[in-house]
Amino acid sequence: MNQRLLRLTGAATAAYGLAVARWPGLLARPSGLAGADGAVAPEVAACLRPLAFRDAASGLAMALAPGESALRTAALVRIASDLGDAALLGTVLPQRRHRVMAVVVSVGWGALSVAGLLARPAAPVPAALRAA
Repeated sequence: MNQRLLRLTGAATAAYGLAVARWPGLLARPSGLAGADGAVAPEVAACLRPLAFRDAASGLAMALAPGESALRTAALVRIASDLGDAALLGTVLPQRRHRVMAVVVSVGWGALSVAGLLARPAAPVPAALRAA
């Protein structure tokens, strides 16, 4: 397991989740869920914010997990969420290009977590290089 990759992935996921919770258009527009003028209807924002808070929570769990077992569990939850997003958004978004992009992005985020779980631990930086 590469804890550094998993923690960075978690931090990025948390940041994105918090940003979407604040500005739902960050997800609504590329998903085809915004109006022609780019505005996000209140009901769309209300549906996207729980996904955003879930991403923020699972990302923080990855970034702040106190140990390897907790980090592995948080990463598995993140992977399950990403695959669920791919399955759902890949079938319900309004246009094919939006569905394809949602699957690519969701599977991509999940793949980062899978890579972190399967990778060897990051090599420690040699003491001689740390002092430089």
